Amino acid sequence: MPVSSIGWVRAPVDHIHAPAFPPRLPWINVAMVRMDQQLGHPVLVEFWDFCRPNSVRTLPYLKAWHEGYRADGLRMIGVHASGFAPSRDPAAVAGAVARLGVPYPVVVDVDYEIWQLYGNLGWPARYLFNQAGTLFDYHYGEGGYQDTELAIQELLGLSRPTTPPLRPEDAPDALLAVQSEDVEGPYSGAYEAGAVWAVLDGAGAVRANGRRLLVDHPGCYELIVHLESTTGELQLELDSGVNCHAVCFTPGLAGEPRRAGSSAAVADRPRA
Repeated sequence: MPVSSIGWVRAPVDHIHAPAFPPRLPWINVAMVRMDQQLGHPVLVEFWDFCRPNSVRTLPYLKAWHEGYRADGLRMIGVHASGFAPSRDPAAVAGAVARLGVPYPVVVDVDYEIWQLYGNLGWPARYLFNQAGTLFDYHYGEGGYQDTELAIQELLGLSRPTTPPLRPEDAPDALLAVQSEDVEGPYSGAYEAGAVWAVLDGAGAVRANGRRLLVDHPGCYELIVHLESTTGELQLELDSGVNCHAVCFTPGLAGEPRRAGSSAAVADRPRA
C-alpha cells in the first residue's frame, strides 16, 4: 500500500494517543522503547521500509532532525514494516540500519501489529506526538519536511533555520510532475519520472540502459536519475544471481516535456 506525498495535516491533539508498542518485537540500536516512558518528550514515529525508495529518500531529513533536536528533548523511533520479500528478515533490517547509518531506535514490525494499531496507510509515514503523548501532526509520503521540522520546533519552543532542501524537488514550492506507477519486476519499458529505482537482492550486477551496477545487499537501488521529470525507456538486464522484485519511480520537477537523452537529461546516472 505505498502512498505518495499527500500533504501535511495538523491533527487534533486532544484525543489521539500514542499506542504502546507490542511486546517481543525485535528492536535495533536499543533493547526496547516504551511509549509511556517518553512522556515529557515530543516523539516522532516513522514507518519505513529500506526497500522503498521513498523511505530511503526521506531518511536524511530524519537523521538531521535526530542530530539537531535530540539534545533539546526530541525522541525518534523508526517502525520498519516490510513491503517486499527482501526486507522481511529482521537480520536484513539490522544490516540496512547499519548500512544506512540510522542512529535512532528501530522496531521491526514483523506481523504489522504496530501498523494496525496506527491504522497506517503507507510508506513513509510520520507521526509527531507531543509531550503528553497525543498526536500533534502527521504526514504521509515524501515531502512536507519544513512543516514537520517547524512542528518539532513548536513543541520544543525553538526557532531555528530549518534543514535546507536536499534535492530541488524537496523545496516547499517545488512543482512536481506525476511519476509512473511502480511495477513488479523485472521490468523494462516506458516510464515518466525524476528517477528510476529497482528493488533487488542476490549477488551480481544489473545493467540499466547499458550502465552496470553492482548488487551486494538487499535494498532499493537508484538506476537512473534525471534533472527533472523525464519520459524515458528502461532496458533492465540482470545477472542470473540477482532478483528484481519491483521497479519504482520517484517524482521530478515539472517542466517542459523531456525525453531521456535530451540536453536536459545529460546528468542521468546510476547510483546505489
